[in-house]
Amino acid sequence: MMTLEDIKKDTHLVNAVDWDMTPEEAVTLYLEWGNNWSHGNYVIRSKDDVSHYFIINNWGEKPCIFLVRRNSEEVKELARFDLPDEFIDYFHDTCGNNKGVYGIEGKIKDWLKKMLDV
Repeated sequence: MMTLEDIKKDTHLVNAVDWDMTPEEAVTLYLEWGNNWSHGNYVIRSKDDVSHYFIINNWGEKPCIFLVRRNSEEVKELARFDLPDEFIDYFHDTCGNNKGVYGIEGKIKDWLKKMLDV
């Protein structure tokens, strides 16, 4: 599995990240093919259509950030790293301390972009 430094070194991968993709939008695009026309202009046509995006998984002891690659057949975790301690309270405040999988936004998104020189 890649580290944050590995991602940063892979310019092609960093440029491929869809910073606006959320887990909900990914499900709509890749798993609910009959309904994705209503959510914008991007339509998935085959398994060759792919998205790279970050999520925060809050099911464990500590929230983790994942970089995932999704197409219509699978989702693959490319990288995993802990959410920095300085953002844990902020994250829990934004999600109501609920378990789940969340998109990257706000201060965490800004931090991640800074770490990747985006």
